[in-house]
Amino acid sequence: MKKIKVMTIFGTRPEAIKMAPLVLELKRQSSLFEPIVTITAQHREMLDQVLNIFDITPDYDLNIMTSNQTLSQITSKVILGLEEVMKETKPDIVLVHGDTTTTFGASIAAFYQKIKIGHVEAGLRTFNKYSPYPEEMNRQLTDVLTDIYFAPTFNSKKNLLQENYSEEKIYVTGNTAIDSLKSTVIENYQHPVLNNIKNDNRLILVTMHRRENIGEPMERVFKAMRAVVESHVDVEVVYPVHLNPLVQKAAHKYLSDHERIHLIDPLEVTDFHNIAARSFMIMSDSGGVQEEAPSLGVPVLVLRDTTERPEGVEANTLRLVGTETEDVLSNMIDLLDNHDNYLKMAKSSNPYGDGNASKRILEAIAYEFSLNQNRPEDYTI
Repeated sequence: MKKIKVMTIFGTRPEAIKMAPLVLELKRQSSLFEPIVTITAQHREMLDQVLNIFDITPDYDLNIMTSNQTLSQITSKVILGLEEVMKETKPDIVLVHGDTTTTFGASIAAFYQKIKIGHVEAGLRTFNKYSPYPEEMNRQLTDVLTDIYFAPTFNSKKNLLQENYSEEKIYVTGNTAIDSLKSTVIENYQHPVLNNIKNDNRLILVTMHRRENIGEPMERVFKAMRAVVESHVDVEVVYPVHLNPLVQKAAHKYLSDHERIHLIDPLEVTDFHNIAARSFMIMSDSGGVQEEAPSLGVPVLVLRDTTERPEGVEANTLRLVGTETEDVLSNMIDLLDNHDNYLKMAKSSNPYGDGNASKRILEAIAYEFSLNQNRPEDYTI
């Protein structure tokens, strides 16, 4: 029996965290699949951390990262670099993830080579093309080119159906982010940053780096955070600061001189997941955190005006609070001071998956290539 040649393509740390379980599952099912791991290294250092943790060695590395690249430059490098790799390897299907510029460029490259495209985490929408930017249009345009859609939730499937994509090509799988947590969160975890937190203090973990939040939105949030730390003596903030120089500058300007605000280097995925699991709440503009935290029982304040993950808002695991100082401040204080409201969020069930998304995706691929006769069942909560 001829194996299905599956090329996985990713370029950023968040993509790698979510694609790693899929790569490992492809290797486990080596009797059916021949995996080809291709990275663009859109984010070099932060991507390499994840590859090392999951012990993944790329077959091809485009290494496109240079400082101050424009979106057009990244897109063109991805398309040109992948053209050569695809011509050489001739995969049966290319798997891309989510909404990065690597995802969009890889989809164009695969389309030009007439290779099937599978979109992992398909169907997420804010319906505002500039929020998040450029991610919203990256994923919409990728779905235009996609052949097989791996939607993490029924809401994502509904979005695809409303855009007239074929239902028979849409599979609801759950989110691979939850698959990653199964191998990264450990019981007796230790880290120097946790040793610096007083035993009874409540830890707020922060991530903030999105392009649309750099500048005034970020500064407004930092002012709210500082005010809360100053008014609540049992609260400490840990903020792994993104490597973007603009983010670094703002964080150090507003947050660097307080003993209970800890600005640290970006964390490896294992460290981030384990510190998140020990946090009182998380404040983030990250998409992945919105999916991961509910599995850990940690409420999330989403530092954005829109979210493509409304399931978490509906399930009360997330609150969309935006970036206005007063809104951020009032929501932080509510969770810190109102125990009932806190518990309602912390004990809500996770709508994003059960840790078996990668297996469902490979079952769907095997079905699409006629190696399975039975269509896999959709993930349900």
